Amino acid sequence: MTTPDVAVIILSWNGRTFLETFLPSVVKHTPTSLSRIIVADNGSSDNSEEIVKRFSGVEWLPLKHNYGFSEGYNQAIAKTDAKWIVLLNQDVEVSAGWLSSLVTFAEQHPNLAACQPKILDLNRQTHFEYAGAAGGFLDKYGYPFCRGRIFDTIEEDKGQYDESMEIAWASGACLLVRKDAYINAGGLDSDFFAHMEEIDLCWRIKNNGKEIWYTPTSTVFHLGGGSLPKGNPKKVYLNFRNSLLMLYKNLPSKRRGRILLSRMLIDHIAAYRSLFNGNAKEFKAIARAHFHFLFKSGAWKKKQNQKNSFDYLKLTGFYNGSIAWKYFIQKKKLFKEIVEANNFFK
Repeated sequence: MTTPDVAVIILSWNGRTFLETFLPSVVKHTPTSLSRIIVADNGSSDNSEEIVKRFSGVEWLPLKHNYGFSEGYNQAIAKTDAKWIVLLNQDVEVSAGWLSSLVTFAEQHPNLAACQPKILDLNRQTHFEYAGAAGGFLDKYGYPFCRGRIFDTIEEDKGQYDESMEIAWASGACLLVRKDAYINAGGLDSDFFAHMEEIDLCWRIKNNGKEIWYTPTSTVFHLGGGSLPKGNPKKVYLNFRNSLLMLYKNLPSKRRGRILLSRMLIDHIAAYRSLFNGNAKEFKAIARAHFHFLFKSGAWKKKQNQKNSFDYLKLTGFYNGSIAWKYFIQKKKLFKEIVEANNFFK
């Protein structure tokens, strides 16, 4: 294939330990003939630059302060000239051929704007990883799920998802995206700060008529929880608040009010379930997320896609049903159980 113009950007914040652990695999398996490697630093105070300087082929891009995941990448990408950009988490270990396989696949699909590799758990490499697994999907109410991961049920990788597929969203843990598609969609929304921002971006990209794909020809291993561990109240807050904001922005106006109300009612059930299980911090985080969303909704009104009038459930990767109902009530724990029962794909 013709060597494309690629930039791998690792956004780091006080990530010295992660860079020491994971940057060597990126350098080893990412030929400089194929891509630039850039560490964009979000105003760290741990002297991360010292680690980066050990690798002559890695560029150091200091940002003024901690912009968060969303705006940090916006700032870095604005300073980077490349046809393809890879957003790579600082806690990801890559494997041989990871980038060439990813880019080759992307170049073979003219309408592809973004794609992700197979993402496995670094600590349990026989299993998929929570944040992305084998490609992301959305249900009617904006709850994300993956091939290989429904809520907290994570599948073992037995080759059951070893075919490429168009999906709803690709994981920000390792996301290859065309820079022009990224810019045309408005980039990551800085109001998200972190969490759900890549799902919102992918939805906007699909609204622009482009495709998001998963390919198993590339594999990476994600530690997960590098910035905020699972169950952290701030992480819970950001996930619930940002999910509501994503719906508020991207739903067609004729569905927006009804879907948001339904989603908030489902969230209330989740909040009280947490409270009854003794997790008061999670209950408070969900309540705070709802309050902040309602308080800021007026200011966010300008973000609404007023031109979006088509049925979002006709977009590939969107499920016309409730994943929470299937999982918690009907006890459907695996992706294939929901796919087969609902004739999900064309």
